[in-house]
Amino acid sequence: MRALNLRIVRLARTLGLTLQDERDLARAMNRAPKPAPSTERRSMTERRTEARPGTGPDRRTAHQWEELRGLLVLRYGVEKSCLDEFGIDVTRRIMTDGEAELERQGFERGADGIDLARRFGPG
Repeated sequence: MRALNLRIVRLARTLGLTLQDERDLARAMNRAPKPAPSTERRSMTERRTEARPGTGPDRRTAHQWEELRGLLVLRYGVEKSCLDEFGIDVTRRIMTDGEAELERQGFERGADGIDLARRFGPG
């Protein structure tokens, strides 16, 4: 859960999201996937090789949005599985441990889009 939350936070920041706002979470989850550009949009290409079609910043950003959405869905699935298999107390500890790791990495509480007190109640 630690690595998953850390990747979610870093991707969100790269894409300009804080995830501490429900609107940012909704934006990440509801963003319609943009088709990757079929041709390179850079104005200059290297002299020795031609640019490969479909590469560059637009495609990278589209992949980052897809990865963020996928990781958010994966995290919710893992969380549900933990609740079903281990119960609320163990799941709360797992999620709290993940949040503590984010804080050790310098991110503020809830940067991963999870409000533990609201989700699990007082611990």
